[in-house]
Amino acid sequence: MNEEQHDEQQYQVNERGRAVAPDVSDDEKTWSLIMHLTLLGHLVIPYLSIIAPIVMWMNKKDQSQYIDDHGREAVNFQITILIYSFVLPIAAALIGIITCGVGLLLVIPAALLPYVLGLVGMIMAAMAAGRGEFFRYPMTIRFLN
Repeated sequence: MNEEQHDEQQYQVNERGRAVAPDVSDDEKTWSLIMHLTLLGHLVIPYLSIIAPIVMWMNKKDQSQYIDDHGREAVNFQITILIYSFVLPIAAALIGIITCGVGLLLVIPAALLPYVLGLVGMIMAAMAAGRGEFFRYPMTIRFLN
């Protein structure tokens, strides 16, 4: 569900221009916040950052529209970050080969960009979830609608 699709009668819009669920419980906020923070799980166990939010979302999506929305968004973002972490360095290396090595200067920034995007996006989403706001990550491929 996109922010544009939220019914204005059901959801209020706050000063940030985000849809807010006024009757969302603290439990729903906590589950949503944790789903976004599972991106940190990649530091402990590879691919945990994708498996954990999928399991959490699948277990809780029918209990709350708020959790369902945040869970879909977290899963979409984490799959997108995984794709970016593979594709961007490969693309930078190919550019490096085409430009006779000059473009190899892009490999390190291309490898770091998904991590920076993931960290910043995760923090923004977790803060929004804690405030009871709906959130959309930038530059995310929407696999689950």
